[in-house]
Amino acid sequence: MNEYVYPIIFGIVIGTLSRMLMLRTDYRQYPTYLHGKIIHTALGFIAASLGTLAVPSILEQDFTAVTFLTIAASQFREVRNMERNTLEQLDSFELVPRGHTYIEGIAIAFESRNYLVIFTSMFSTLAYLLFNIWTGFVVAVFSMIVSRILMAGGKLEDIVDIEYVEPRFDGAGLYVDNIYIMNIGIPERQEEVLKYGMGFILKPKNFDARSTIANLGQRQAVLHDVSTALGVYRDSGTPALVPLAKRDLDDGRMGIFVLPQDKDIEKAIRVISNVPILENAIRMPTEKNRKDKEEDN
Repeated sequence: MNEYVYPIIFGIVIGTLSRMLMLRTDYRQYPTYLHGKIIHTALGFIAASLGTLAVPSILEQDFTAVTFLTIAASQFREVRNMERNTLEQLDSFELVPRGHTYIEGIAIAFESRNYLVIFTSMFSTLAYLLFNIWTGFVVAVFSMIVSRILMAGGKLEDIVDIEYVEPRFDGAGLYVDNIYIMNIGIPERQEEVLKYGMGFILKPKNFDARSTIANLGQRQAVLHDVSTALGVYRDSGTPALVPLAKRDLDDGRMGIFVLPQDKDIEKAIRVISNVPILENAIRMPTEKNRKDKEEDN
């Protein structure tokens, strides 16, 4: 039997298992169960195979065989496009849509996780061949831990403090604390808003956080996740019942107004805390200012 058979099987199994561990369906119900998981598990198997087979090719000095990794990169870019197109199609049927920024973040995550699988299977197979299977297991566990850390990303609780505030009306104007949300003149709608509505204030912990939560895509991600986890009291064609997020232009605080079916304050705060910080929404103006000062000095 060829000396590479067991290491190759080992690397493929470890890589596929790594992808399965990174594949999670939570309250957002994505990827869908069962077919969405089957698709991404199959792609993980392909990524694991590519990463594993690259190692024997390098050891046998068959460097031309490694060029298929470039083909893999183009294929996994198609995974990103597939996720983007699928989510954009689904988003048009959501009562509270994800928004383009959130969708792009999800698409990037699915592409990058296949690359993590390639590296996990590659390093595990290399450790097996250079040392033994036990070293391969150690490297595999370490790689999986690193993959879990890299896939986690930041959460909104890292950059803001969250406070519940009862929504109120001042005439026809709806306010969360002192932040104006929208104008609702119909008394029946005002009663519904006060009965079902919830308000939250997001206080940025620093100037960078203020710029990040000002991003429209980041705001929409908060509204979508809360509405998905707690339900939403609205139907199509009811603009007065649309969840909204508005800024206080003076201090950068964010007022969040939602109409959940499950009016659970603690649960809502937990959901908002766990909303991912979207990569495309991150802004660091203080970092630029610091570098400018260093260059001037």
